[in-house]
Amino acid sequence: MTTELTKDLPQEPAEPPPLLAVEDLHVSFHVRGRDVRAVNGLSYTLGEGETVAILGESGSGKSVAAQAVMGILDTPPARITGGSVRLHGEELLGLPERRRRGYRGDRISMIFQDALTALNPVFTVGDQIREMYRVHRGLGRRAARDKAVELMERVRIPSAAQRLGDYPHQFSGGMRQRIMIAMALALEPDVLIADEPTTALDVTVQAQIMRLLAALQEELRMGMVLITHDLGVVAGVADRIVVMYAGSVAEQAPARELYARPAHPYTRGLLASVPRLDRRGDALVPIKGSPPNPAALPPGCPFQPRCPRAEALCAAERPPLVTVAPGHEAACHFAEEVHGAGPE
Repeated sequence: MTTELTKDLPQEPAEPPPLLAVEDLHVSFHVRGRDVRAVNGLSYTLGEGETVAILGESGSGKSVAAQAVMGILDTPPARITGGSVRLHGEELLGLPERRRRGYRGDRISMIFQDALTALNPVFTVGDQIREMYRVHRGLGRRAARDKAVELMERVRIPSAAQRLGDYPHQFSGGMRQRIMIAMALALEPDVLIADEPTTALDVTVQAQIMRLLAALQEELRMGMVLITHDLGVVAGVADRIVVMYAGSVAEQAPARELYARPAHPYTRGLLASVPRLDRRGDALVPIKGSPPNPAALPPGCPFQPRCPRAEALCAAERPPLVTVAPGHEAACHFAEEVHGAGPE
C-alpha cells in the first residue's frame, strides 16, 4: 500500500544541470620524452549569470585549463588525461571535432589574452566579425555586415560603420580588446571564458573593459569564467573564486568569504602582497621564491617550499581539499587553523 501511495505522489522536478561543469580535469604535455602535468584535478561549476574567477600566478595552469575546456589545445604535445567537461549536462570531451567546433563561438566562447596576436592582421575587423555570422548563422554579406556594425556599436566602438574596414593595428589596445569581446559575444554564447581580458591595459581602460563585460553579461544572462592574476579585477566582479597553484586547486570559496577569511597560506600571501587603501603606508609582504617547475614538483604540498606555515608533514604528504565552511575548501593540512585566524 505504501509503495502504491508513493507512486501517486507528484515527483519534484529534477534540478537542471549547471551551465558548465568541470570535474577532476587533468592535462599533461609530452615534452622531451616525459609527461609534464599542467593541470591536476581542477573542478568547478558555473551557473547562469554567475562569474567564477580562476586566480593564480603565471604558470599555475589557468590558461591551459581554459583551452582544454574550449577544446583548442594543440594535441600533441598536450593531452587531456582525465576528467569531465559538461555543457548543459552534455559531455564535451571525446566529441568529434566537427561537433565540438559547432559549440565554439555559438554556445561557449573565449576572449584571449593578447588581442593583437589573437586577431588576424591581414583581415579587417569587419571581415573577422562577419565571419562568425556567415559560418554559424548562414547570413549573407549585407546582413552579416549590418550585424557586425550593430555589435561594434554594442561594445561602444565610436564610428563603428566607418571603422569596419580598419585592420587590428589601426586600433588602440582598449579598442582591440573591445573587438575581441564583440567577436566572442557575436553569437550570444551561454558561457564566456575571459582569459586575462585586461592584460597590458592601463587602469582606466581596465575598468572600462570590466564594466562593459559586466553589462553584457547581465544583458545576456551568460556565465563567465574570468581567468586572471589580478586580485583587484576579481574583487569587483566574481561570485566565486578558484585559486590555482602548480596546476592544482589551492582554495575555492565565495568571493566575499575568500577575501575575508582565506584558508590557504598561498591565498593569504596573495592578499598580503596587494596594496590596500585602508592600510596606507604599510609595507607589502611578497611571497618569497618562485612557483615550482611543473616538470619537477616538490614532494608533498607544492607550496611548502615557499610557505611560512610549512611543517614536516607538508613535505611528506600532499594535502587533500578540506571543507572549512559551506562552499569553502582549501588544500592545506592546516586549513582550519588558517581560516580561523581571519584576515591579516
